[in-house]
Amino acid sequence: MGSRDQKVKWSWSSALIGAASATAAASLLSAKPKDPTFHLISIDLTSLKLNLPVLDAELMLTVHVTNPNIAPIHYSSTTMTILYDGTVLGSAEVKAGSQPARSCQLLRLPARLDGMELAQHARQFFSDVAKREMKLEAKLTIEGAAKVMWWDHSFRVHVDSFVTVDPVFLDVIGQENKSQMDLFLI
Repeated sequence: MGSRDQKVKWSWSSALIGAASATAAASLLSAKPKDPTFHLISIDLTSLKLNLPVLDAELMLTVHVTNPNIAPIHYSSTTMTILYDGTVLGSAEVKAGSQPARSCQLLRLPARLDGMELAQHARQFFSDVAKREMKLEAKLTIEGAAKVMWWDHSFRVHVDSFVTVDPVFLDVIGQENKSQMDLFLI
């Protein structure tokens, strides 16, 4: 009987070790950092500024951001670059901020488009207006830190957005967003 008790005791120990290992592995897999998602919800024209001989446009971009990770993040301010036909058309300011773990929030980003740059692409722009389809690209790199327990883990997220808008009504017709996150464990 003594060997049978010992075997049962060993079996329970193995089961507990196995369960603890499985729990630890599941925790590590769920804690693996995931790229945040970004979606442009709307574009609102806030003003036109006469900058002879052209007009500059000021816009408000509403962007839906999702942090799918188990840690809250804090990020520094940065600038989003807006490109049209391969050249810089304008920019949008992203203020420093934070976002709770596993959450969504709307960011309102003031943007400015350079009328002189748009004038350089007048033929393409008028063609896009006639088609009511304008293709823009936006590039953004955000740096910050995610706090996991008492450690701050620095990160950098680079986002490339390809957005198609109706240049008449400023409606978002379609978009494709690609992001890549680099996590620094130092």
